Amino acid sequence: MIRFIPAFLFLSLLLPAQDKPLRVAIAGLHHGHVSGFLNGARPRTDIQIVGLFDSDPALTAKYAKFAPEVFNDLGKMLDTVKPEAVATFTNTLEHASVVEACAKRHIPVMMEKPLAVDMNEARAIQRAAAAGGIPVMVNYETTWYKSHGEIWNLVKEQKAFGAVRRMVAMDGHEGPKEIHVQPEFLAWLTDPVKNGAGALYDFGCYGANLMTWLMENQRPLAVSAITHTDKPGIYARVDDEATILVQYPGAQGVIEASWNWPFSRKDFEVYGERGYAVATGGDNLRVRMPGAREESRTPPALPADARDSITYLIGVARGKYKPEGLNSLENNMIVTEILQAARESARTGRTVALPLK
Repeated sequence: MIRFIPAFLFLSLLLPAQDKPLRVAIAGLHHGHVSGFLNGARPRTDIQIVGLFDSDPALTAKYAKFAPEVFNDLGKMLDTVKPEAVATFTNTLEHASVVEACAKRHIPVMMEKPLAVDMNEARAIQRAAAAGGIPVMVNYETTWYKSHGEIWNLVKEQKAFGAVRRMVAMDGHEGPKEIHVQPEFLAWLTDPVKNGAGALYDFGCYGANLMTWLMENQRPLAVSAITHTDKPGIYARVDDEATILVQYPGAQGVIEASWNWPFSRKDFEVYGERGYAVATGGDNLRVRMPGAREESRTPPALPADARDSITYLIGVARGKYKPEGLNSLENNMIVTEILQAARESARTGRTVALPLK
């Protein structure tokens, strides 16, 4: 019996491996960012979603239109569709189990931020990735901001401001319930075990990620934090307000993570010895150079292979480059260490010194 083969699939069989669409499977559907990823992948010709997994049949039914097959068992999906890479949209606590399953099959993994809920989970991910020889990348929206790329250029390439002395990150929105995230997303964001905390982890990770990047993976000396719940009627079990102070030998970082901003923001300010740069969102940048007035700049485009998570995932999975910088495992191990220390500081009211390594 001769089976009909769709034209696009027949043509893909004739293409060299590097020119075929990357076969990607989705592990988990509880993280609300999955809808953006799937909708972004749908019109592209360089990626093919080959399977979806989630343990909740209602969610696999909800997203079934995006893939030819859906599964309620992760291992079965990986063995059946044999993806070249996996994009993970579970709650944060389940990241390690996904990486362990993929590492056994030598499949690269990308997950939504943050890496893990604590250092035990982060180390489990690190061990599995090393044992399986797979790259692990952590996706942050802010990785693909042109404004942040230009800050790196000014600070690290041009050395326009001298040494970094202060960094301030302001991230968050009105609150996950207030902006109407999906019910399955809200359920675990407000779970202190599955999320790690509340706004502290959900948005504190952005600032910790950017600061670790600018400090070139230097571990801080100490972390102090305070958290609060301004809306206990909505967020009874987790914080909705967090401020983190990160101390380096020659610099300080202030992370303001909140589910109480009057509007959504992802802003990053960097102050050096002789100037500063202030990014408000992905395209807006204000700069003050030595001896000059503040000016607004239009940041240049990022390199073509590093403008979005899908393009970058394709490059990593195909072995063109290894995850580095903002999405690297090395960076995000330090991010997890900062967040864990911040959570402990907020709990005890004491500054947490990070042990020397």
